Amino acid sequence: MRNKGSLLKELPILVVVALVVSLLIKTFLVQFFYIPSGSMENTLQIKDRVAVNKVPFISKSINRGDVVVFRDPDNWLPEPYTADGNKYLAKVKDGLVAVGVLPNPAKQYLVKRVIGVAGDKVECCSKSKKLMINGVEIDEPYIFAGNTPSDTKFNVTVPEGKIWVMGDHRGASADSRFHQDDINQGMVPTSKVTGRVVGIIWPIKNFGLVGSYSSLK
Repeated sequence: MRNKGSLLKELPILVVVALVVSLLIKTFLVQFFYIPSGSMENTLQIKDRVAVNKVPFISKSINRGDVVVFRDPDNWLPEPYTADGNKYLAKVKDGLVAVGVLPNPAKQYLVKRVIGVAGDKVECCSKSKKLMINGVEIDEPYIFAGNTPSDTKFNVTVPEGKIWVMGDHRGASADSRFHQDDINQGMVPTSKVTGRVVGIIWPIKNFGLVGSYSSLK
């Protein structure tokens, strides 16, 4: 049986190992994010905590219907507000950012659904008021109740290395539609994509998997 002195000597090693494992998980497997807005309702609710799978994006496998987290591609979000607070609390937050429990506030993130991938022609809207991809109408059962597919008309072709994204709550999402004048013409470079949302982990009442959906095969 180990004595207390032996355990105390091993404790720093165990802490280091735990941090290394956490960093590896954050870097290559899973990262957790907080949902601050209602742009993805009802799929994701404000204050949900979601798990993001980073593995598929090592090979850049991004599909229509995926719900993805990505870094702000070109000032889609305002500058983050950082207030002077408790220094000790700030250090704790920095530690949580380092191990992936909290996202890095210096790298602003968004979450949207992938509507178009490279080569797709995405258009709004058909005579029956549906989005069209490559000339085919698509069904979108995930759209927030009462919303139309889009009140903004557009007709774009997604270039290589980019995706076209939209929020499920179309009336409350400043997505690709509203950034067509920026350097990426509303597209999100795949290099900015962190990973795919696979599930809601908190609060418990919202716990569950978040699947991909695409009516266009």
